[in-house]
Amino acid sequence: MILSKKRLTWTVVLTAVLTVAAVVVWMNFATPEKALERKIAHHYTVSDTQFAREMSVLLGPSILPGNHVEALNNGVEIFPAMLEAIASAKETITFETYVYWSGDVGTHFADALAERAKAGVEVRVMIDWVGSARMDATLLEQMETAGVWIVRYRPLRWYNLGRLNNRTHRKLLVIDGRVGFTGGVGIADPWQGNAESDEHWRDMHFRIEGPAVAQMQAAFNDNWIKTTGLVLNGEGYFPPLSPVGNMSAHVFIASPAGGSESMHLMYLMSIAAAEHSIDLAAAYFVPDELAIQALLAACARGVKIRLIVPGKHVDSEVVRVASRAHWGELLIAGAEVHEYQPAMFHIKMLIVDGEMVSIGSTNFDLRSFRLNDEASLNVYDAEFARRMTRIFEADLRESTPYTFEDWANRPWRQKAMETVVLPLRSQL
Repeated sequence: MILSKKRLTWTVVLTAVLTVAAVVVWMNFATPEKALERKIAHHYTVSDTQFAREMSVLLGPSILPGNHVEALNNGVEIFPAMLEAIASAKETITFETYVYWSGDVGTHFADALAERAKAGVEVRVMIDWVGSARMDATLLEQMETAGVWIVRYRPLRWYNLGRLNNRTHRKLLVIDGRVGFTGGVGIADPWQGNAESDEHWRDMHFRIEGPAVAQMQAAFNDNWIKTTGLVLNGEGYFPPLSPVGNMSAHVFIASPAGGSESMHLMYLMSIAAAEHSIDLAAAYFVPDELAIQALLAACARGVKIRLIVPGKHVDSEVVRVASRAHWGELLIAGAEVHEYQPAMFHIKMLIVDGEMVSIGSTNFDLRSFRLNDEASLNVYDAEFARRMTRIFEADLRESTPYTFEDWANRPWRQKAMETVVLPLRSQL
């Protein structure tokens, strides 16, 4: 009888533990309740004022004139520009990133941020707990000792168990509320150099000045408030911003906690508005059914679609398997797929009709659309779009076309893997 009671007790305990574990897993795999379900119709072009009006209203922050955006290619240009901007800070630095690893790059940034904090600049840093798993604790100690306020986003705590799968993937650096940076680069050594070898990734980051920088600062504030409960305000963070250039732009965010469909909606609306061309640089291209249908509808309208994805150098073979499963119908419809060859390709950029460019941290996959905290910068300027098209075409020349015959003849093992991986594509 005693033994039976013990067994019953252990059965109850085990059942409770397994139930809690199942609930935690479900909470991490669950996507937002509200999700787009229908294809967006083609009503106007990206140059139409109605497109700009709806992008402003539906994505959140309004499109603002008077900005200047500069493209930076690879670590050889990106890191010196960011470090120079940090060194120039007089009042405030806000910095949010997913990847921060130990190494030369991580040390340079820790040194620069610590130096400014010692000089009296308010330095606020948010790094993702998962993305910074390979960061040496001594770098954190160095910065905190100097006065840098560092927050690890969603660390492993009992109260965070249901949100461990929701990470901040944003890449935001704002100096004195006047100069901002965003793009795809992480603070780690693989981004060094000029993509001249398979050890150095191909990527882009962007420097922005003008009124839209305030929106970037607000994007940082979003997670800072959620994590610390404090608002960063005052003229040091939000100074008056005069026009600096002629580009219209806005910075908008997405997260499972609110506005999770913003990035998905932005891509779908932009693709639906295309009449001539879509150039998509996608480090991780795992579209959902709506995105596939939007691209196929664009092909049917006569839109020329060119897609660059990673080639033989890839940091996730599982993502590549899931991605290729969708290429067949796109290739039949007339879309071009090109695999970048020299190095790991990590750019996230959309160019539509030579009028609009979307850049930032957002990948073309369900994780970015529904699970990650993301931030993107849209620029509505034909001259900037022309410059980005030239860069896109330079990368195209370093890529190998992938044909429908290549897809149809892919190994049976790859096809088998696709059936296993595709049900999990929202987690890739």
